[in-house]
Amino acid sequence: MSQKTDHEFFRAYQKEIKREKKLVFTWQVVILISFFLLWEIASRLTWVDPLIFSSPYKVFQLLQEKFLDGSILPHIQITLLETVAGFIIGTLVGIIFASLLWSSNRLSKISDPYLVVLNAMPKVAIGPILIVALGPGYVSIIAMGAIISVIITTLVVYSGFREVDPNYIKVLRSFGASRWQCFKEAIFPATLPVMISTLKVNVGLSWVGVIVGEFLVSKNGLGYLIIYGFQVFDFTLVMSSLILIAIVAAIMYKLVEKIEGWLIKHTSS
Repeated sequence: MSQKTDHEFFRAYQKEIKREKKLVFTWQVVILISFFLLWEIASRLTWVDPLIFSSPYKVFQLLQEKFLDGSILPHIQITLLETVAGFIIGTLVGIIFASLLWSSNRLSKISDPYLVVLNAMPKVAIGPILIVALGPGYVSIIAMGAIISVIITTLVVYSGFREVDPNYIKVLRSFGASRWQCFKEAIFPATLPVMISTLKVNVGLSWVGVIVGEFLVSKNGLGYLIIYGFQVFDFTLVMSSLILIAIVAAIMYKLVEKIEGWLIKHTSS
């Protein structure tokens, strides 16, 4: 009886992974198509109110018109730029705050109750204050997108810093390393996977912050279109904007996933 070589086992393993990926993707496509089919049927047979819930066909028609006349592209661009800016600022500020907390135990103890309170506070409630403080423009919307993710990033990354094996620090300390050198050589690299996974969480949070900001103040963007559609009772426009947000957010999430894969590959080598 012939024995399988390591190479054959490896090829079988790779084949199994590819098969699993195809299966998962197939199910994802089936669920998506089923959702739109069910929505269309429910709307045509008036299982749901077509005036409120519209239908995929009407949404597709509206999006086609708006893409052809070019009126939707500026709204997508504005919301996307605000979200990316809020995402980057929120992530960077959160990591800097977490680094400061790790650098000073006293600062960490002082900040602890404030972070807990700020985390529990609904960030959208800060929206009106930001508008008054920063003005009714893009700055307040970007600030909204950043603030909603900065506390979570701080807490998650700081928790990651604290969970690094203390033996690393002891070894570096025994060689005379300073606190900054310990952070640079051990803490920060060891927490990189945590920071990368935080990026994925912040994608969704930044979208929430920006859309809420556009609800409150903007005259452009997908959030504005949702509010406008609601005000003029055009729920096809509302649904179209929601679908566009879902599509662009999914693309952004996939890009972050690619960046995550690239970073893991280049930092683990």
